[in-house]
Amino acid sequence: MNRLGIIDWGIGGVSIHKLIKERLGGVPVTYFSDTGTTPYGKMSRKELSSRLDLVIDHLKNKGVTHLIIGCNAASTAIGDLADHCIPIEGVIEPAVAMTVNLEPKDLGLIGGRRTVISGIYRRAFAGSGICLRQRIAQPLSGMIESGDVSSDELRLSARQIISPLRNCSHILLACTHYPAITELLEANVSPETRFIDPAGALIDRVAKWKLTGDGNDVFLTTGDTSVMKKLLSQHFKQNSNT
Repeated sequence: MNRLGIIDWGIGGVSIHKLIKERLGGVPVTYFSDTGTTPYGKMSRKELSSRLDLVIDHLKNKGVTHLIIGCNAASTAIGDLADHCIPIEGVIEPAVAMTVNLEPKDLGLIGGRRTVISGIYRRAFAGSGICLRQRIAQPLSGMIESGDVSSDELRLSARQIISPLRNCSHILLACTHYPAITELLEANVSPETRFIDPAGALIDRVAKWKLTGDGNDVFLTTGDTSVMKKLLSQHFKQNSNT
């Protein structure tokens, strides 16, 4: 019997949870939101790997047998983690593989500060011949996390961030929050531009684990449970037992 864990600082990874339910059926999921601690993108590399090690041990004690790191910032530290003796998949490797297969002529990327500054995507695409242009979109994830998906302030920030990428053939969404505002982003780029949401590629890899099991899904947070319930309902139309 298996239980799949998802770790994210906030609720962006709930989009991954929804896709798991659609694609993989009844495998039980434990979702862990770590909003009670410093945002992962603001931690040092050592702090981040240490924090993730603690969270992973906690989830293993809760019965998690397989794990998704549903956060780009956290996925930059996967190589620094201790050996937890369970399968762990981040979001970056599937995103890179999916993007390379699409053979973009001119690739744009929007992501959090840590994700972009780390250079992890630039290194991953270095040998592919893909021309990569990156933009730090830090305000967007925080605004979406707080429940804002349509304000004038959000629209202005999105336009300022993505306009320099308007003529890219493809734009990779390097944060699990961003698919929630895809239509807003599309309004600021060429009609020919295609957005890449790598969640499907991640689920393809998870499907190879052939997980089986039953039980209820569980949502855990180190932050305010009432806030998490409200945001889950508002953004993803999902009820939860937190």
